[in-house]
Amino acid sequence: MTQIKSNATVNSRRKADTNTPFLIAQEGRNSVDATLSNLSTSKQGLTQDDVEDRLQTHGVNQVSHEKAPNVFFQLLAAFNNPFIYVLIILAIISDITNYWLPKEHGQPTSISSVVIIGTMVTLSAALRFIQEFRTNKAAEALKSMVRTTATVRRRAHTNAPEEVTEIALQQLVPGDIIHLMAGDMIPADIKLLEARDLFISQAALTGESIPVEKTDTPYQSPIYINNKASETANADSNHEAELIEMPNICLMGTNVSSGTAMAVVVATGSETYFGSLAKSIIGTRSQTAFDRGVNSVSWLLIRFMLVMVPIVLLINGFTKGNWIDAALFALAVAVGLTPEMLPMIVSSNLAKGAMMMARRKVVVKHLNAIQNFGAMDVLCTDKTGTLTQDRIILEHHINVQGSNDEHVLALAWLNSHHQSGLKNLMDQAILHFAKENQTLSHLSRFYKVDELPFDFVRRRLSIVVGDEHDNHTLICKGAVEEMLAIATHINDNGHVIALDTTRREKLMALAEQYNKQGFRVLLVGTRDLGIKGCELPLQKDDERNLVVHGLLTFLDPPKESAITAIAALRENGVMVKVLTGDNPVVTSKVCRDVGLEPGEPLLGTEIERLDDTALAQLVEQRTIFAKLTPLQKSRVLKTLQKNGHTVGFLGDGINDAPALRDADVGISVDTGTDIAKESADIILLEKNLMVLEEGVIKGRETFGNIIKYLNMTASSNFGNVFSVLIASAFLPFLPMLAIQLLIQNLLYDISQLALPWDRMDKEFLRKPRKWDAQNIGRFMVWLGPTSSIFDVTTFALMWFVFGANTPAHQALFHSGWFIEGLLSQTLVVHMLRTQKIPFIQSTAALPVIVATVLVVVLGITLPFSPLGPLVGLQALPWHYFPWLVAILFSYCLVAQSMKRFYIRRFGCWF
Repeated sequence: MTQIKSNATVNSRRKADTNTPFLIAQEGRNSVDATLSNLSTSKQGLTQDDVEDRLQTHGVNQVSHEKAPNVFFQLLAAFNNPFIYVLIILAIISDITNYWLPKEHGQPTSISSVVIIGTMVTLSAALRFIQEFRTNKAAEALKSMVRTTATVRRRAHTNAPEEVTEIALQQLVPGDIIHLMAGDMIPADIKLLEARDLFISQAALTGESIPVEKTDTPYQSPIYINNKASETANADSNHEAELIEMPNICLMGTNVSSGTAMAVVVATGSETYFGSLAKSIIGTRSQTAFDRGVNSVSWLLIRFMLVMVPIVLLINGFTKGNWIDAALFALAVAVGLTPEMLPMIVSSNLAKGAMMMARRKVVVKHLNAIQNFGAMDVLCTDKTGTLTQDRIILEHHINVQGSNDEHVLALAWLNSHHQSGLKNLMDQAILHFAKENQTLSHLSRFYKVDELPFDFVRRRLSIVVGDEHDNHTLICKGAVEEMLAIATHINDNGHVIALDTTRREKLMALAEQYNKQGFRVLLVGTRDLGIKGCELPLQKDDERNLVVHGLLTFLDPPKESAITAIAALRENGVMVKVLTGDNPVVTSKVCRDVGLEPGEPLLGTEIERLDDTALAQLVEQRTIFAKLTPLQKSRVLKTLQKNGHTVGFLGDGINDAPALRDADVGISVDTGTDIAKESADIILLEKNLMVLEEGVIKGRETFGNIIKYLNMTASSNFGNVFSVLIASAFLPFLPMLAIQLLIQNLLYDISQLALPWDRMDKEFLRKPRKWDAQNIGRFMVWLGPTSSIFDVTTFALMWFVFGANTPAHQALFHSGWFIEGLLSQTLVVHMLRTQKIPFIQSTAALPVIVATVLVVVLGITLPFSPLGPLVGLQALPWHYFPWLVAILFSYCLVAQSMKRFYIRRFGCWF
């Protein structure tokens, strides 16, 4: 942590980041003098020389964070796709063969092939680069740049007097002495030297919305004996949980709710607990369901190409005797089998999804998250700030009989209104509730006499007020047991009655009833001090002989959108599980309020005792996982992924960062902590959970349009290759020139560029969708040969009807099959885009119709244009086209029949 002269243990801080909780907790167990000695500092503060040395050793007080790669590396990443690699290799081979062939035989074809392949590669990578570049720019702009200062005690040199000054937070170093007050952010990991009524909000770390008291009391670790770690497998997780609970340690990223303190900085920057979490999420992300799916499909198609292309080469080489022509043709077939537009189709679909989400005030940082949204079948969510509003409200103000009582509210208001200092969340809830209650206007006649502030031992706050007659009344509110310990009577409908055992148990039962429902309960009591009966200052002994008037119950209410959103997610096949650092009782209450059946919660301490096999069973059965550390959240999430689920995680705190990083899709909000936003894939600019349902539907639409392309391309290409194999075995010439096959493939790809704007059938959107390489392969084998039936019909038509049965007439043969092949492939876009009857039950979106019509027109006119002869095509006789219409109409009927058979046989379409 700093330059230590004689403490080997502290020097061990320079070890692996996984030791961070242990090392910081170790200082919490040490005495103040030992900590100051270890850090080579004193309460007078560091000298300027000390600060400079430690800045050199430890760096500035700033945690690790990811940065977008520069433009050059982003451009290279756009070409990082196996299909693009295949195309580049094919282009190189095609270019090299240009030097092997006679000029009149091969050069034009080879150069044209390189141009066409280059065009495919450039189009595919360019769109991907542009979209990723824009997304990274938006993500950088989104990151909040918080500039803050810390109050520190330093000296110019060893003998100089100490000075208290404000410095930039980044300039803090281990050993600095800092001062804290209400509203300050904890700027580093610190150990308290002095503390007065100090309450720290740790919601960002633990999810617990109520601030906890921190003191300078020495800490004795329950998991350490004689300063030695217990020999348990769970020691690291115990250290992490222990560190957060330590009363004399405050962690970076939390903030002061009330009180003052002086502390010594123990760790800064990446050496803090917060920093260790931040560093753990920097670097290469684990593969998501999207990544794994794309890779599995990509390698399936590449393996298929590696099998089919040699077969085409051998058949044409042996039957035609021209191995160079056969090699060029096989090369063109390889290009035709490659779904070269997959990266562009994927990027276009994801970019369109990101733009649609942006209109709903959602920033998509990683485009792949759009599809993962659709594939998600389990959503894990934090509670505080996600399911709840992250603010405490006063729910009930009841008398001892359990009925709402305005008198109880009036006493609570007087107690909260007249206290000094920063009011806690429950005081704010009382004041906010009473502000809208006009019946309390008469309370302005009371004035404050004195107060006894809240402390963690008494767990009470007392205020003495006087009225216009100077009659003094002590009003006390506090925790149930502590209030009953000093109470002697109750107010029962205006009658003061002794608090006997029966009535005490009844009050305890009433409070416990609300506790079990997830409410936090305080009691309110009074003591009549008489005319000017308060002796100043107020003492603890004055809190006695109280009359209990009633109870106050508090709750962090669920968001209005949570109930509707969770119901919508359930209808769309998405299970919701709650992973929180908060206690199980409160969490169960919130779950019931938002429509989740909580069942029996699984606690973090229980998870630590479970092996992976037992946990894998329990994560499927339980809905609530409470009192979790960040690493336990990640373990639950990863176990769900190992069980085959695509998992999303919704969170906004520091403790959510590892889980956000490990999830298939991490979701945060713009008011979340910086580390949560940096870890997330998607950021909600509004805390409206209905956006989640919209994201799921948009993800499924995006995935559906990607799968459309893959299924269409794979089946169509397989059909073409099957047709090529048949033609190659019987024709005395190549069934189509390499350049013609490349042009046909390019036009077909253009017809599919509008698929991102297509609609999906509602039936497809009703449940989560995942990548299934096996189904794509099966789809290809079953649907592909359908088109081959009509390709063979076209071969027979051109051979027997039009006499294109000699090498001299091969241009006519090529032209006839070129047009029929292109138009049947284009029809595939409409036939296979839906499981319904195309053009009748389901019509493609306008951009798809326009793109396919354009390609049909281009394909038909190409042989009649001046470009036709240059690529080996010629004008067709007009009586060819009635035959073409009959073939295509028959193809539609057979394809629809095969589609229905496939759905009945395999129970699915995409």
